[in-house]
Amino acid sequence: MGGAGPGWGPAGLWVTLGLAWSAAVALAAEDPAEPCGADGWAQDAVPPGAAFVAAASYRGPGNNDTRSNKALPILLWWSGSLFPHFPGDTERIDCPRGSCLVTRSRRVARHRRTKALIFYGTDFRAYEAPLPRLPHQTWALFHEESPMNNYVLSHSPGIRLFNYTATFRRESDYPLTLQWLPGTAYLRAPAVPLAEKDAWRRKGYGPVLYMQSHCDVPSDRDRYVRELMKYIQVDSYGKCLHNRELPSERLRDTSTATTEDSEFMTFIARYKFHLALENAICDDYMTEKLWRPMHLGAVPVYRGSPAVRDWMPNNLSIILIDDFDSPQELAKYLDFLDKNGEEYLKYLEYKNAGGIKNQFLLESLEKREWGVNDMTLPNYLNGFECFICDKENTRVKEEQEHKKSHGKIPAPRPRIAQFKHMGCPMPTPGFGSVEDLSGGDSWKEMWLQDYWQSLDQGEALTAMIHRNESHQGRFWDYMHEIFLKRTRQH
Repeated sequence: MGGAGPGWGPAGLWVTLGLAWSAAVALAAEDPAEPCGADGWAQDAVPPGAAFVAAASYRGPGNNDTRSNKALPILLWWSGSLFPHFPGDTERIDCPRGSCLVTRSRRVARHRRTKALIFYGTDFRAYEAPLPRLPHQTWALFHEESPMNNYVLSHSPGIRLFNYTATFRRESDYPLTLQWLPGTAYLRAPAVPLAEKDAWRRKGYGPVLYMQSHCDVPSDRDRYVRELMKYIQVDSYGKCLHNRELPSERLRDTSTATTEDSEFMTFIARYKFHLALENAICDDYMTEKLWRPMHLGAVPVYRGSPAVRDWMPNNLSIILIDDFDSPQELAKYLDFLDKNGEEYLKYLEYKNAGGIKNQFLLESLEKREWGVNDMTLPNYLNGFECFICDKENTRVKEEQEHKKSHGKIPAPRPRIAQFKHMGCPMPTPGFGSVEDLSGGDSWKEMWLQDYWQSLDQGEALTAMIHRNESHQGRFWDYMHEIFLKRTRQH
């Protein structure tokens, strides 16, 4: 994903770089030991001569916090590429319960006011984690992408390294489950008429579309699709199981497909069914592979989130691969729907007025405070910033009250992320069982090994933090110890 995320903040909200500069000066003034030379943190906050350049930057909904910048908690985006403010390195954000300074400059990593570090899950590497972990700092995880990007987070030792989470799981502290669904209007967009789809079929096109160029993924989707192709025509235009060419060079450009180009969308909308197989299996991990076909009026033939039905507009809008005993049985059902238009159209009734009947879906969209391609709302990066800012201001206040009471008021309890905030299962073959695979199967060697090595990495980093290690180079010593321990157990 890009650094800004979908739905850049409120339109017309502009601030000058002078705000970023004043934030940097506040930090430098408070702590004279902070370097402020030519390569120093404070001076890097604004380039020479740029103090009056305007930049779009969402700064929160506003509050009555009158504290100066030098009194505010600091939130550090350890994954600086996601920093949702530009072009500076630092910004003041004014959130419902108080204000904070947010920055991407690691020069303040050990500053006493730096209360939280924000990590992007895809970039988080156990062997590169900042050590020693400081007792006054919380760690926050932002990870909206596939579990395959970092299986460390799918094991308890990995996810419990964090205090706050924003993931695709509904159980996370700041859920991003519907990140690919702009709203109900997106689902209600009109479908291509059935007569046009049938005419497309008579031209020799198959009933089923497969469009993938990311092969060899944890869900092992190509293994299933390859078997399905034995029983029904599947037109595959991507690099994976490629058997048909797109009609123009423009459509073959991958950037055309990823930007929902109108010509590309018109082409794929003529297919009755889209194979919608996520690259990894995990509860609530649902991407454009699911929502795009529904937007276009094709029926998704889906494998991904086991809990996907919870989010569907009604009880008959997608076909779940795992409801069928075999690819052959699925092919028979798709063929039946292909030849029986009245039955097929039942899967598109959610597009009619009043057709979206799932109150859980409607309420979740209504309560969502961030927008998808909605300039009137903050994006989810800004939203998560304010979530953490509010939590940290509350924690600071509770710690102060505890100190003033000489222990009569209890200290705030540490907040620890739970397994269910990510908790994705071990990859399994797309078709058949692990026992059926040959010893040299590339999928087996890659993804099963990656999944279990990720558990070891989470355990190694946890042990290092508990022992107050400060040298990252010792990570591999801990990994070796864990390997020997597991070998003795088996």
